[in-house]
Amino acid sequence: MTHRHPPTSVILLDALRAALARYVILPSAEAADAVTLWIAATHAQPAWAHAPRLVIRGPEKRCGKSRLLDIVEATCHEPFITVNSSSAAVYRSITDDPPTMLVDEADTIFGPKADGNEDLRGLLNAGHQRNRPAKRYDAALNRVESIPTFAMAALAGIGAMPDTIEDRAVVVRMRRRGPGESVSPYRHRRDRPPLRQLAEDLAAWLRADLEKLERAEPTMPVEDRAADTWEPLVIVADHAGGTWPERARVAALVLTAEADDNGQTSTRIRLLADCRTAFGTDTALPTATLLERLKADSEGEWADHGPAGLTAMKLGTMLREYDIKSANIRFPNGTQAKGYQRADFLDAWARYCPTSEPLPQGEVLPFGRGGRPSRPSLVIADQNGTAPIPGTA
Repeated sequence: MTHRHPPTSVILLDALRAALARYVILPSAEAADAVTLWIAATHAQPAWAHAPRLVIRGPEKRCGKSRLLDIVEATCHEPFITVNSSSAAVYRSITDDPPTMLVDEADTIFGPKADGNEDLRGLLNAGHQRNRPAKRYDAALNRVESIPTFAMAALAGIGAMPDTIEDRAVVVRMRRRGPGESVSPYRHRRDRPPLRQLAEDLAAWLRADLEKLERAEPTMPVEDRAADTWEPLVIVADHAGGTWPERARVAALVLTAEADDNGQTSTRIRLLADCRTAFGTDTALPTATLLERLKADSEGEWADHGPAGLTAMKLGTMLREYDIKSANIRFPNGTQAKGYQRADFLDAWARYCPTSEPLPQGEVLPFGRGGRPSRPSLVIADQNGTAPIPGTA
């Protein structure tokens, strides 16, 4: 008799992300990474100090909100669907190892016609942080009871949720499928069993290390309440390794920025992160090469950024916000072209899209009084070759 060996951590997260992409069109690669990590984090709730909400919202019907909630239900830890459940049943279901609360049509709970849902609203508002119990008077026992509220929750609905929810949430803005976008149909009887097996594998992986997860203190790219919300997801990503630690931090920056300013900052942060990938270990790149690599990323947005894709002018405009400018660069092969130096990105990468990976040998962050050092008119080229001559984008 052969025994089944659970897949490794990176394979598990990759498989979960692939399952999401199979059945749902998510708005961005960062949103897909975030939902993947949120689902995985539900399997380690006893380790977390905060229980982030997952808000799945769209402007209209038929944006895939309920379908995404179906996949969350199939892959999360002990899903508890609140529809047709009494408030007492919902509250009593929460223990030291809580289920994952799933709320569809959440706009009906918080909207103007939300009478009768006060208890559920109270739970969703209070349950983000430990040690925030609800107080209920038990007439039979003639005493006040403290009822736990701490539990991760996913809410799907039309339009924005109240600030008290979204400030504590990973917010995913769904949209209707466009021309050429297609997904596989989800059939509960056929498709749920393999997804539940994936959930069991996630639980086996994470629950074996709850003490380690609880002690983790990751470097966070965001602060304050956003850091509380994203910390479980980043811890899971760090625990998995591979490309997930950096992807988790980029997702935190991008989705938090979308919540703050409706996506303008997030686009620039995404560009910074994608430039880091495009550079690889190169110390300098011609603008044309950088654009070519950016637009070759199948999951990126740069090939479709405008009628002709991302242009040199638009690239320069966006990077200039971070004091990154192009220059005439002399490369080791003797050619000279307008391009960008890796060193000019280091400050922005460290501030806006930090990674948990150590810096390459010899690479130093340009922090300190005085800001960015002035550029010399000529630098002796190294093997990768940068000899910048001041220029413009």
